[in-house]
This record gives sequence, structure tokens and C-alpha cells, in this order.
Amino acid sequence: MIVTGTLCGSAAPMSVDIQGGRIASIRPGLAPDALGGADTMISAGWHDIQVNGYAGNDCNAGSWGIVSPRQPDLDALTLDLARHGVALFCPTVITDSSEAMEHSLRRIAVAMASDGPFRRAATGIHLEGPFLSPDDGPRGAHPLEHVRPPCWDEFQRLQEAAIGHIRICTLAPELPGAIDLIERLTASGVVAAIGHTGASPACIRDAVAAGARLSTHIGNGCHAALPRHDSYLWEQLAEDRLTATMIIDGYHLQPAEAKVFVRAKGSERTILISDAVTLGGMPPGLYAEGRFEVKPDGHIVLAGTPYLAGAAALLDACMANAVRWTDLSLTEVIETVTHTPAHLLSAQRKGAVREGYDADLTLFRVPSEGPLDVIATIADGVVVYRRDAPQ
Repeated sequence: MIVTGTLCGSAAPMSVDIQGGRIASIRPGLAPDALGGADTMISAGWHDIQVNGYAGNDCNAGSWGIVSPRQPDLDALTLDLARHGVALFCPTVITDSSEAMEHSLRRIAVAMASDGPFRRAATGIHLEGPFLSPDDGPRGAHPLEHVRPPCWDEFQRLQEAAIGHIRICTLAPELPGAIDLIERLTASGVVAAIGHTGASPACIRDAVAAGARLSTHIGNGCHAALPRHDSYLWEQLAEDRLTATMIIDGYHLQPAEAKVFVRAKGSERTILISDAVTLGGMPPGLYAEGRFEVKPDGHIVLAGTPYLAGAAALLDACMANAVRWTDLSLTEVIETVTHTPAHLLSAQRKGAVREGYDADLTLFRVPSEGPLDVIATIADGVVVYRRDAPQ
């Protein structure tokens, strides 16, 4: 298979030859009868390291009382994401009872061993909880009854259920036992991430010294009002050893916040994510016996409150916002969803369009408004989505 178009960061059209799931060659010029064209941009496949679910399909198998009208399907979730340019992603398991979390992790691990679209796209599991702050604000929408202190033995049970596939663990470093857990996670090769926290700046510094490398959806999962000084937000933004994930959807981060946060972290320490949830893309209305509401514009809140309950916009929208709202160039925005997440996860042969790399590619155009226009998404050399193909 050959795809053709302009590589991000290059002015000249190129043709990319894919063989056996790898990029076999890259040569100048437009190939005839190839996927793409002169008006098509080619990048490494977009990589979203925090996806809970989307459009009724859920990585969490019914957590928080959200019941899908159909059996949740991880392959269908993968196809929905691919329509928005996401070639690779980290299925995310959220705070629930130990039994429910282990069930979700086992289900994901089985799917990662299958021969379907999900296996080609999933790069590792992101565990978001249950070791999060119990306080209102930092806890976000995570249920208080299932938030619990960090415990290495429990993490090991969860990792066993996941058959070793947990690659990121988000936790609040101020909790008793958290610093020890961060050290153990780091030693085991799992990325320790700071999130849903009310930690002091000194505690943030201790977490980084223990090995924490990531700030999860910075600016969210925090108090509505923060002190002018001595804030865990400023401490994380100023810490160059922390890469930060950001949800630039206009709700979780608004334009001015996005511009300031990106300026603080720099393009090389910024990763755009969706944090999409199963209610994303669903019709407006109340769900889970009235606990959650999908607003007419699509964003999701805890019903009767202004508090967000997960995200609905996918990377095609968040990336377009980043181009328009921040100082990042298109090439830099692409890096935040390709090279940087691959580097964080030590994902070999991913995150770049290079000979010998895995053939994970996103073909797209850049419209003057709205989300990026996805033409095709390829994972592991397989076309997962092609806009002109029968759906």
C-alpha cells in the first residue's frame, strides 16, 4: 500500500510505501492511485493516551452507573476514534470498586490479545484512580465511595488483572503511601502521573524526586479557586521534569489557559489528550439515573452543577483548537500527539514517519474552522478508517 501527500514539516509531496505493517520507504513525489493526494497532510498516527470511552462504548464496562444501550465493544470504540484520526490510544480505567476495575482490566487485556482493530491501536492501559484525592474539586467526578489510599499490593492485583498492560498510573501524591508507590511504579517501568490532587508544592517536588513524570489533564481535577502563591498548579507548570497532558476543548481548558499552559511547558513537554468518556457523542439528555447530563452543545456535566464529568471532543477538535489558540505551529501540535506520547511510553518505532517505523499514520487536511478534516487512519499497516470507503 502507498499513501501520498505532504509530510508535516515538509513542503514537498512524498509517497510512503507500507509493507508488512512497517514503513518500507519514503520517496519524493505523488504516487498515482495511492491513498491521499496533493492536498493531503500525512503525519504519524495520532496517539491519545487517555480515552475512557466514546459514543456508548466504554473501557470501564458500565462504571458509574452508565449503562450502554448495547454491549460495549472495544473494536467499535477503536473505529469511532479512527474516524477522528486517532490511530493509537491508551484505554483508561477509572475509579471504581476493586472488583469492577479488575473486571475492566481483564476485559481490555483479553481484547489486546485478540486480532482486531483494538489490538492494533491499544498501546497500554492508563489507570486513573483509585488512588486520588477524596476532596471535592480535586476528586472531580470520581465517586467518593471508591477513592482509596495508595497501596502497592492493590496496584499489583490490578496489574495482574491487566496482564502487565498498565503503562500509566495517575494518583494524588499527598496521600499516605503515595511517594512510596511512585517509587515502586517508576522502578517497575510504569509512568507515575500526578492528577486529581490537592498537594502542596513541596509534595509535588517530592513526587517528582520519587520519579513522577507526568501531570494528568493539568488544570482539571483541582479546586475551583487556587491560592495566588504556593499552588500545585504553578509548581507543576514550572517543573521541567513533568510533561503535562491537556484537554484543549474550550471547556476543560479555555483559549487563554491553553496558551499560557503551553507557553509554560513548551511543545516538547505538552501532550494533547481527549479524556473522552462513553457519553461523548451521545444525544443531549440525562444519563445514569440523572447523575450526568449531556448538554445541547455536547459537553458533559454532573447534572445540576457546572462541574465537568469527562470530555466529549476528540483529538481532531482539540488539535485544531491548539493551532488556533496557542503559539504552537501545526507541526508542533502534531508532535504533541505523536512523538511526545511515544517517547513517554518508550514505544519503539512509533511517533514518527520514518523508514522502518510502524505504519501508524493519519491523513488529514486543515480547514479554516472546525476540527481537522480526517481523510484516513492507519494502524499497524491496516486502514482502520477511510472517509471514501463504505461505512
